[in-house]
Amino acid sequence: MSKIVLATGNKGKVKELAQLLAEQSIEIVPQSELDVSDVAETGTTFVENAIIKARHAAKVTGLPAIADDSGLEVDALSGAPGVYSARYAADIIEGEVTDDDNTNKLLTALANTPNTLRTARFHCVLVYMKHENDPTPLICHGIWEGTISKNKQGEQGFGYDPVFWQDDLQMSSAQLSREVKNQRSHRGQALAKLVEKLAHTITPK
Repeated sequence: MSKIVLATGNKGKVKELAQLLAEQSIEIVPQSELDVSDVAETGTTFVENAIIKARHAAKVTGLPAIADDSGLEVDALSGAPGVYSARYAADIIEGEVTDDDNTNKLLTALANTPNTLRTARFHCVLVYMKHENDPTPLICHGIWEGTISKNKQGEQGFGYDPVFWQDDLQMSSAQLSREVKNQRSHRGQALAKLVEKLAHTITPK
C-alpha cells in the first residue's frame, strides 16, 4: 500500500479523504502524526494555498503529499468567504475560530438576502506532489453548487455543511449520508479526478 501524507489538520477532511482513498490501496497519514507543523496559507487562490501546504508536508516528511484547499463562494457576498472560509469570523472572534463562529457570521451577513439570491458553491482543489520540488504537481478542482439556507439543519459533516442547502433533495449537506455526500461534494469530485490521475502515477506497494 502506498503511503501519502495528507497536509491538513482538519479531522473532517482527513476522515473523508482517508475513506475515499483506502479503496485505491493508498494509506493516508495525517501530517499531525508526523509532527508536521501548519504552514502559513499566504496564497490568494485555492490552488496557491494547496501547493504551499503540499510542498511543506513533502519537505518535512520526505513522503509524497496531498493537500486540500477548499472554501465557500457566496454570490451575494462577492465571492466571500472564499479562501478565508476557515477563518471567516477571525475579525470578530478572539482566539480559535470554530465552524459555528463562521456559519453564524455568514447567516448574519445574509440576513436580509432573499432566497433567490442566496446561491453559493463549494470549491475544492486537491494537489498531489511526488516530492517538495515536484515541477508538475497534479491539480484537481471540484465544484458543488447549492444555496445558503436561513437556518442550520443536520448534524453530519463539518464547516458550512449545516447551511449548504441542496434544493433537489430538500436537505442540507449536513443531512446527507456519507455515500451521497461523497458522490456530490466538491471534495468527492476533486478526489475522483485525482484518483484517476494517481492510477497512472502510483504503483501500489
